[in-house]
Amino acid sequence: MNTTQHAQLVDALTAADPSVRLRAALSAGTDSDPRLTETLVARCAVEPDFFVRDMLTWALCRMPADVTVPRLIDELGSGSAQARSQALHTLSKIGDPRAWPSVSAQLHDEDDEVVRSAWRAAVVLVPLGQEAVLAAELVPELGRGDRDRQLSLSRAFAGLGEDVLPALDTVASHPDPLVRAHMEATKQLVHDPESSFTLSVELAKRVAITGQGS
Repeated sequence: MNTTQHAQLVDALTAADPSVRLRAALSAGTDSDPRLTETLVARCAVEPDFFVRDMLTWALCRMPADVTVPRLIDELGSGSAQARSQALHTLSKIGDPRAWPSVSAQLHDEDDEVVRSAWRAAVVLVPLGQEAVLAAELVPELGRGDRDRQLSLSRAFAGLGEDVLPALDTVASHPDPLVRAHMEATKQLVHDPESSFTLSVELAKRVAITGQGS
């Protein structure tokens, strides 16, 4: 890619028409020019269209990890929630273990989208044998937020496998019925990841009311 083509592509990534931006992101990934890394990361922080953001992530995944991973890790310190969330999402797609320490530091972010992205990334990047440690770190998040946040957390536990069950059992006598309810719903997903979370929520409601799961 020559200098003129590079400049044209950078301009297209900020075009008013999302279809133009989508094609530009596709071209960026196809060319895999590392010089575009900074532009792509910066665009992720402000891009309003989901499909364009997804293509930006794909483009970044096509770049050399030695270039993209350090830049994405830096982005986790951004004051923009979208920047942090998209960086976490992209790091989860790249799957480079160097990102693990930085991703694990985001597990309790105050923004729902960021923390959900962090949980998904953590499941991908957690070092082998550290699943139970990660589960223990996630336990304090049980019972918090709306249904989407709770479902994301439960799916993260399920993604880690049955090694998480001892950590979940530590809140079996928690004074907050919502925490116990979420724990029971999560255990059901761990045992059967294909089960419906709606059914798990109904179970959770019974736990909250009666204190029992059956």
